[in-house]
Amino acid sequence: MNWEVVIGLETHVELATKTKIFCSCTTAFGGDPNTHVCPVCTGMPGSLPVMNKKVLEYAAKASLALNCDVTQYCKFDRKNYFYPDLPKAYQVSQLYLPIGRNGKVPIQVGSEEKVIRIHELHMEEDAGKLVHDNWIDQTRADYNRCGVPLIEIVTEPDFRSGDEVIAYLEKLRSTLEYLGVSDCKMQEGSLRCDVNLSVRPQGSTELGTRTEMKNLNSFKAISRAIAYEARRQEELIEMDHKRVIQETRRWDDNKDATISMRSKENAQDYRYFPEPDIPPMELSDSYLDGLRAAMPEMAPAKRERYQREWGLSEKDAALLTDTRSMAAYFEDTVAAGASPKQASDWIQGEVLRELKEKSLDIKQVVFAPEALAHLIGLVSQGKLNRNTAVKVFRAVFDDNGDIDAYVQAHGLEQVNDAGLVEQVVDEVLAANPQSVADYKAGKKKASGFLMGQCMKALKGKGDPKVVSQTLNRKLAQM
Repeated sequence: MNWEVVIGLETHVELATKTKIFCSCTTAFGGDPNTHVCPVCTGMPGSLPVMNKKVLEYAAKASLALNCDVTQYCKFDRKNYFYPDLPKAYQVSQLYLPIGRNGKVPIQVGSEEKVIRIHELHMEEDAGKLVHDNWIDQTRADYNRCGVPLIEIVTEPDFRSGDEVIAYLEKLRSTLEYLGVSDCKMQEGSLRCDVNLSVRPQGSTELGTRTEMKNLNSFKAISRAIAYEARRQEELIEMDHKRVIQETRRWDDNKDATISMRSKENAQDYRYFPEPDIPPMELSDSYLDGLRAAMPEMAPAKRERYQREWGLSEKDAALLTDTRSMAAYFEDTVAAGASPKQASDWIQGEVLRELKEKSLDIKQVVFAPEALAHLIGLVSQGKLNRNTAVKVFRAVFDDNGDIDAYVQAHGLEQVNDAGLVEQVVDEVLAANPQSVADYKAGKKKASGFLMGQCMKALKGKGDPKVVSQTLNRKLAQM
């Protein structure tokens, strides 16, 4: 039987606020266990939550950017359940009046365009974390993450493949990162995903029984989990003649398989009721208009502008706008005087190579865009050749060193003295008669060898264009 995979996503995004959603505890990642806590976020009796208005702002911005209808009168609800990492035994979330509804996110997979529908976007607090220590056979609770503000983005079951899921998550990550509402660092849990998946016969319109795979935090894990779970359900129905059980499963990266955790809860199991300690929130038209006006230029608009105004290719524009920080570094380099094409080439070549080798994020780079623009300018002015400029770049990259001082101290300025170049070319031709004979016999590779000898004699400081022109003129005269 031909099967169709049907997928819906619940994506949890940590908001980039400095403090938690209902208290003043820090949201900083890490820290010793249970040091970022207070009576409010650990649910002590008598403590009362106070809404962080920055959380509301970020959630409203995300709703607008994802084309949601913003619920201008929204409120919180209590989701009641007990887990060891949730000391209150309930989670403050939004069920009845979430802040965003009925959104849509356009994605592209290959040449295919598709719109993914957003069912809702709601605010909630995060739970803590269980730390399993197999050596001492204990599980301990770290409550530092309790109360960290989240938005949960719930899609309709619109995905039909893992590729569509990854395209959506990449678009979502880019949008939220550009907004500045989250750093979306999956390795730190800032963006994690629950995958609801079912299979059905090709052509059927009825949904099959779904399973939920919890807290997947890398694109690789998500792709592998989707492929495995789809295959597991198909084989369960076809080969074992069994029904799929609605349940929550976890992904085991080592076993490359999903493993059952518990039966899947429904909304009624959580016994939702309105949160009595937090008053409803009202968002005025003027407040939302202000958020719309303050929206930054997003990645799709930047890509289009880079191609239209600066003549960059679609591929180059896409890479340079992958993150807001990368786009800012590129634009600052251009603003400092570098040509867009040269800035693009250097960033995609040398800058990205350094980032990869040193495991850095572009935000961590101390080598200023102005310094990169100056280095590019030295090449354009003929004061450095490209190879020497790369050496200078690598030497000063880590500490944003003085480029001019380094060039002067190491005597790297390019030789543009036409008389000296001509003298060196004559000496190289005289010292390599066989290569000259090979060239005259039609072996064009010989000119490459002679060019290399000329640059070597000039200690790499010759202008390749000037040297090449002089060499070719001399060879033509022989």
